[in-house]
Amino acid sequence: MNTLQAQTRLVVRQRIRMMVNQYEVRGALPDGSEGELYAFAQQKRMAFREQVTLYTDDSRREPVLGFKARQIMDLGATYDVVDAAGAPIGSFRKDFARSLLRSTWHLEQPGHATLTGAERSTAVALLRRFTDLDWLPYHFDFVVDGRVAFSVEKKWGLRDRYVVDIHDAGLDRRLVTAMAIALDALQER
Repeated sequence: MNTLQAQTRLVVRQRIRMMVNQYEVRGALPDGSEGELYAFAQQKRMAFREQVTLYTDDSRREPVLGFKARQIMDLGATYDVVDAAGAPIGSFRKDFARSLLRSTWHLEQPGHATLTGAERSTAVALLRRFTDLDWLPYHFDFVVDGRVAFSVEKKWGLRDRYVVDIHDAGLDRRLVTAMAIALDALQER
């Protein structure tokens, strides 16, 4: 996990599976290609509360972290992020009112100021809301004190692929990873 914390760029790729969302989280190599696998995620099937668990690999034997909604049904639900032992890492929540125009999230890490992440382009946000263009790329910038702490960019392609650039060395990469996956898994909720 120490090598994950040293990463400044991650690649999150969704696997195409029937009835379940699965994701691979890898480090990015200097040439932009995908490197070491840091986590494999799968949404829990048929859960009353939205839950995603991340494992060391797709054998799903060793959990690394996870996130779960506090409430069963809530448009602005808060999601708690915990490590493998269940200790809290942080939380995130969707800002329902601000998300009517551009999806907006708030991410909290203990000892760190709250980050606000919003879609970079209002035009793309509106296109995504009023069309059925699921493949349309989008960009989220998570800002604290007027500066971008990290960004998530959905790339063009047949499969969902996200590049996560982390500019704030103090951010817990596990929390950033959970938020990046949530942007895909929870975006339409």
